[in-house]
Amino acid sequence: MARKPGKFKPNKSVLKRVKRTATGKFLRGRAGKSHLNSHMPGKRVRRLRKSATCPKCEETRLRRLLQLRVLH
Repeated sequence: MARKPGKFKPNKSVLKRVKRTATGKFLRGRAGKSHLNSHMPGKRVRRLRKSATCPKCEETRLRRLLQLRVLH
């Protein structure tokens, strides 16, 4: 009996939290702005609205979780 090849099953929680750019970088939302923002300066709240790029050290782990080809 022949064995079936594995299916493409990306990690759903990572898919919802991370977006991949055309150049291959990963964008994520910034932490710390869900509540208790009234005491923060407006400048800080505006900065937290923008997305941030994930560091290079986490890209390999994200590719593995999303079942993308890992480049060495």
